[in-house]
Amino acid sequence: MVPERTVHYADSGDVQIAYQVIGDGPLDIVMAFDWASNIDLLRSIPPFDRFTQRIAEFGRLIVFDMRGAGLSDPVDRLPSLEVWVDDVQSVMDAAGSKRAALVGNGQAAQLALLFAATHPRQTTAVVTVNGFATLRQAPDYPFGFSPEAEERAIRIVREGWGTGRVLGFSNPDFADSPDGAGWLAMIERAAATPRGAALKQQRVFDIDVRDVLSTISVPTLVAHSKQNRFVDAEHARYLKDHIAGSRLLEVPGGDHVVTSTSEGAEFLVDAVEEFLTGSRRPPVLNRALRTVAFTDIVGSTEMAVDLGDSRWRSLLEAHESVSRREVDAARGLVVKFTGDGLMATFDGPARAVQCMRTIGEGLKSLGLPIRAGVHTGEVELIGDDIGGIAVHVAARIAALAGAGEVLTSSTVRDLVAGSGLVFEDRGEQMLKGVPEPWRVFAATNQ
Repeated sequence: MVPERTVHYADSGDVQIAYQVIGDGPLDIVMAFDWASNIDLLRSIPPFDRFTQRIAEFGRLIVFDMRGAGLSDPVDRLPSLEVWVDDVQSVMDAAGSKRAALVGNGQAAQLALLFAATHPRQTTAVVTVNGFATLRQAPDYPFGFSPEAEERAIRIVREGWGTGRVLGFSNPDFADSPDGAGWLAMIERAAATPRGAALKQQRVFDIDVRDVLSTISVPTLVAHSKQNRFVDAEHARYLKDHIAGSRLLEVPGGDHVVTSTSEGAEFLVDAVEEFLTGSRRPPVLNRALRTVAFTDIVGSTEMAVDLGDSRWRSLLEAHESVSRREVDAARGLVVKFTGDGLMATFDGPARAVQCMRTIGEGLKSLGLPIRAGVHTGEVELIGDDIGGIAVHVAARIAALAGAGEVLTSSTVRDLVAGSGLVFEDRGEQMLKGVPEPWRVFAATNQ
């Protein structure tokens, strides 16, 4: 078994392709993300790491960076798709894989499909994730990108690559998650330069594998995010209609890279496991009802500049001490501190609201005004961390609060009836990244 985080290099002609092997299951699975990839960095980002670890629970996962991206050799001129197929063969040879299931995200789906068509004896199955036969519009392919849309997309890549704006557009759920925008910017910079990314995007538009779809004879699963705004669902339906015996799977969420949202990722991994192995494991009890609370210091950036590093560090230490003491007293758990705030969970919503108010009063006396948001819902238990839509809702509600305010969802207000807490209705609010509006309430002293 190759150590989990060891990066190896396969020689493919005069180019080296970076790959990692994760797990040692009986089934070999070769996977490539879209061209915005850096396997070293992706493994350090929790959603991606959880996704690859889940797949490695039922197979030996071989993940690689396509040439011209991430840790693989950069190229001045991008090759044909056939050469990229040769790279897959080189990676499999280097990893000692005779036959494998291929999983390709986005443009890497074209790579997986062509490999399956040309190397059927080495391919056990294919899974495309938000893939397409071609992105370019044609008379018999009207849902592709028009020439104007192509030009606009390449310009956006050339001008915005490295800021997170490009991947943020195609992965809106991930961009709106805690730290998501920063991670996406790092992925862009680690995957390619702006010029290299624009060149790769142009090559993606040039590639068309429609003519080979009818020759694919291995089992094929076509997965597509329901709200994907970058790759239209018609691309997935076209693949399904033109690959004999293929199955179409609609995945929750709007991210082009499904690994970025816990709901979509878990749904996809379960489906892939069942597709490749014929069964899925019994569900793990990793979800629970929790009241989630977020706080942050209002005006923290300006305050840090005014006070200087030493004084600001002292205040942050006091902030953490007061917050942890009050959360412990309320029988809650500090999940993590976020620099100028915290995320905590409680088994009772009334205690959570009271705790947030107490923390606010204690920190106000130190000159640290905070805002807080509280929501109750089902969360995903991820080691010492938590995830899921309930976490997202609580964070977005907190962002709506003003200095000294504790805002809650209607769920919290309804659950604490009879507790003596008083709430002021703030009406329905659209929370960024949440599809439906939520009614928000402010806990008051009256």
